[in-house]
Amino acid sequence: MLSGARIRAWWQGRRWGDDRGDASLQMAIVFPAILLTTIAVIQASLWYYAREIALTAAREGLTAARAYQASPADGAARADEVLGRSAGDSLRSYGVSARSDGQRVRVDVSGTALSMIPGLSGLRITQSASGPVERWTNVSGGFANSEALGAGNPGGEGP
Repeated sequence: MLSGARIRAWWQGRRWGDDRGDASLQMAIVFPAILLTTIAVIQASLWYYAREIALTAAREGLTAARAYQASPADGAARADEVLGRSAGDSLRSYGVSARSDGQRVRVDVSGTALSMIPGLSGLRITQSASGPVERWTNVSGGFANSEALGAGNPGGEGP
């Protein structure tokens, strides 16, 4: 049996001065937070990458759809082609839609980003691009591209 003096000496001295096991305790507390932060950064990067893929496809579709005498279906087909080439597993269950009112055309791309978190199906992404339809119009005495109208001198006078 231990005497009272030995127990008291151990209690006051070695017990408080000994730090064996502290590193394990610190890691048990800190490591899950580091792991969750790392997974969150990777998940945010996957979301951003999928968003950029969708935006690139929407822009490519817009370029095809707004060409002279092109239809919104041409833009949707081009966006779908770009997604087929570049989406891979990063953008899943994607869909493309395009519409035009005769003056402007809009291409929408939506899909689901890949998820690293178990139980989370993925983040929904929707990106769109819109712009004027290219067309030729009459200007007194000649022709001009519709995008060039309004450029230059607002008063219409010479230099």
